[in-house]
Amino acid sequence: MTYVLAAFAVAQKAGKSILVEVHAPWCPTCKAQTPILSKLEAEARFADLAVFHVDFDSQKDVLKTLNVQKQSTLIVFKGGKETGRSTGATDPRSIEELLEKSL
Repeated sequence: MTYVLAAFAVAQKAGKSILVEVHAPWCPTCKAQTPILSKLEAEARFADLAVFHVDFDSQKDVLKTLNVQKQSTLIVFKGGKETGRSTGATDPRSIEELLEKSL
């Protein structure tokens, strides 16, 4: 789902596992991350993962709030606490390890 502050706040308050994916349609790294993330998100252990998509080009206020400088940034949270982040990762195992930090 598209990142909306109210929905993100509800997921945090509920203590959910959260992935914030900062992407841009022109970004080759983002395009490489998409099938890896889709595959992982389909796994049963990530079934409750709330995924929020941030458009790098149009959601500059969100980038500032989350302290993101580059597209292809992935941030995981467990409730209100950030538990990990990476920028430019395209290795399936490193992305999987990052998502596991949200569980």
